[in-house]
Amino acid sequence: MPRSLIHDWNGERASGLARRIELNDETLRDGLQSPSVTDPPPEAKLRLLQLMADLGIAAVTIGFPAAGPRMLEQTRLLAGTLARERLPLAANAAARAREADVAPIASVAQEAGLPIEAAIFIGASAIRRESQGWTLAEMLDLSERAVRFAFRENLPVMFVLEDASRTDPDTLRTLYGQAIRWGVRRLCLADTTGHATPPGVERLVRFVRDEVIAPLGETVALDWHGHRDRGLAVANCLAAIAAGADRVHGTALGCGERAGNAEMELLLANFHLAGLPHGDLTRLPEYCRLASQALRLRIPANHPVVGYDAFRTASGIHAAAILQAHARGDQELAELTYSSLPASLFGLEQQLALSPMSGHAIVRHWLAHHGHDPADEALVELLLAAAKQADRVLGDEDAERVVRRFSAPSSTFGSR
Repeated sequence: MPRSLIHDWNGERASGLARRIELNDETLRDGLQSPSVTDPPPEAKLRLLQLMADLGIAAVTIGFPAAGPRMLEQTRLLAGTLARERLPLAANAAARAREADVAPIASVAQEAGLPIEAAIFIGASAIRRESQGWTLAEMLDLSERAVRFAFRENLPVMFVLEDASRTDPDTLRTLYGQAIRWGVRRLCLADTTGHATPPGVERLVRFVRDEVIAPLGETVALDWHGHRDRGLAVANCLAAIAAGADRVHGTALGCGERAGNAEMELLLANFHLAGLPHGDLTRLPEYCRLASQALRLRIPANHPVVGYDAFRTASGIHAAAILQAHARGDQELAELTYSSLPASLFGLEQQLALSPMSGHAIVRHWLAHHGHDPADEALVELLLAAAKQADRVLGDEDAERVVRRFSAPSSTFGSR
């Protein structure tokens, strides 16, 4: 019933977004490129794999094995676990457009008996070509050698153009078109510098779909990988999906190079609102807490979904409406009155906090919730006054001190 009261101007559920869209988790590859994170211990990485599967994430990047011994060992560990546990996660691993980078992926795949998609990447934009000193012909030669080597090693290939969001149409057409002719059946558009805006993403994805893939007549999947430099990564993922992308990439808490990647937890929340398939979202808080602890990344209090304040309100007006809905016995109404996402979807609860913005309703709720008499008007007024005088939210310990002072026989407030 409460959902029928919401008019949705977004039109997501009616716009065709309910088709099959997949998520690829880059936490254990791009996420580890963040200059501020700690490489998690093996047990944390394995638990993250299980949580990804529980959340309905379809694919995971298990490493960049050519980057060094530590990353090669991680790639082996994760590949072995995926094969042994038969987790429903398709594996891929990153490689520059070099045979030497693809070789360790092939070795790991053979050892584990697991199909691993080689995510072969090369910088495509003019600015990247200038910095690398490449010509387009040299890029084509490097890419073809790496792709054909991967195929000889029985590896599927995702051909990734770095900085695709700043690359001219002719270069995109040439590189992607040749990749398809070599036999590549998954392309990835990378917004490597976080340059794109949602309208730009839509134009870019449609260009590749309509003017590169369609004329060649092959069935080719299209991925989107975007960064947060402009704060638009999640919005850009949604724009890519709307324009026809089949899979989008993200990381736990948006960790990754520089400002990071699209936040996986926010992608999953938006998938739910758009009616897109996903797994058990009650596992999302654990996924984010584990990533926070293992990577040593702080979760801001106001972070959507999993931040401490995400489902907490201190506004008296908001709280009164929520509590009125609760009094009617309608939890869904209470959860959606001042939130687009119900806390219970994630296994969480709404919370009401005492603050200078609070009113009588929050105070009575707090007293009842903590075993005190909400009908004691003198106590209600005293606690409300304390909340109004505070310069921050009044924590439970602070509120309990007020109650104890009120209840003490020798209280300066007078005996009861």
